[in-house]
Amino acid sequence: MSGETIISVDAMGGDKGPAPIIAGLARSARKDPSLQFLLHGDDEQLAKLLRRRRVLRERVDVRHTTNVVPMDIKPSRALRTGRDSSMWKALQSVADGEAKIAFSAGNTGAIVALAMLVLRRAPGVQRPAIAVHWPAENAEGHNVVLDMGADIRADADTLLQYSIMGAEYSRLAMGLAKPRVGLLNIGSEDMKGRQDLREAKDLLEGFVTEGNAGFEFLGFVEGNDITTDSVDVIVTDGFTGNIAMKASEGTAALIRKAMKDAFTHSILSRFGALFALGSFNRLRKRIDPRRVNGGVFLGLNGGVVKSHGGADALGHSSAIHLAAKMALDDFPARVAARLANLNSRSASQAHEATSGAGEA
Repeated sequence: MSGETIISVDAMGGDKGPAPIIAGLARSARKDPSLQFLLHGDDEQLAKLLRRRRVLRERVDVRHTTNVVPMDIKPSRALRTGRDSSMWKALQSVADGEAKIAFSAGNTGAIVALAMLVLRRAPGVQRPAIAVHWPAENAEGHNVVLDMGADIRADADTLLQYSIMGAEYSRLAMGLAKPRVGLLNIGSEDMKGRQDLREAKDLLEGFVTEGNAGFEFLGFVEGNDITTDSVDVIVTDGFTGNIAMKASEGTAALIRKAMKDAFTHSILSRFGALFALGSFNRLRKRIDPRRVNGGVFLGLNGGVVKSHGGADALGHSSAIHLAAKMALDDFPARVAARLANLNSRSASQAHEATSGAGEA
């Protein structure tokens, strides 16, 4: 394959099967002629779908596999039974250097487990994280929030690493020279929140003060800061982040439905809707989660983008666009360099502590 950007695709993952995934690939291919795809899945099903997508001809390489990781499988079972699955093969292609990044809409827990086995964690990374774009009132139109569910736990050291990885990702995704990072908490005051959050705040303040962090640390931020222009990267544990994301998606859906109901309530409201149609469409696009779909796995020796399992063609296309952007930059190496700075600092502090104890 001679394309500039090769993406390895788990074509069988997701709630709706391969049809919306192939439609999303076609949508992306029409916009970006450099994209080519390694498709992992049942070749008979994929052949039927590809026949209707001329734009994908000569731009896909189908790798047959009949094993699929179910959406309701436990990660531990996925590790035992998923070796020959389309998800495994998509990740393996990245590990083998055939593609820069893997794409899947499959079971999140299974992807995390298999990715850590196939791609391994980057040097110094304790736990990988999933970062997403969150609609916000800034010039870019979104902030970066992590973790979205790669691991429900996060101690102080892990939150520090999330901050470093999230800041580096925001440089790539948003073009920010010095991102502003905040720790999500129930209040901005120093005494608020769990002990691990307060410890993480101290670690981050120390890391930034010593220089070479490459980002500005704002301290604690609250949930209502996520959509504002006051912060660029919001860091939290996967349990809190995933609940916040699902709640915001539900709220966006409620707003869209409420506006539709309001504009169709009566003949007069329908008439008024004609004058407000342009503004309504702009708002609908602004809060449409499909347009910011795609979670990026940070902290692995290779790129992985997770699309929403229930996404349609537009949602998958948005995630493919994100994957293509990641593939054009050696992101794992950039993260490794930042973490090396952190590890060097930690080693130096440990050496000083040992030397001091010896002299004492």
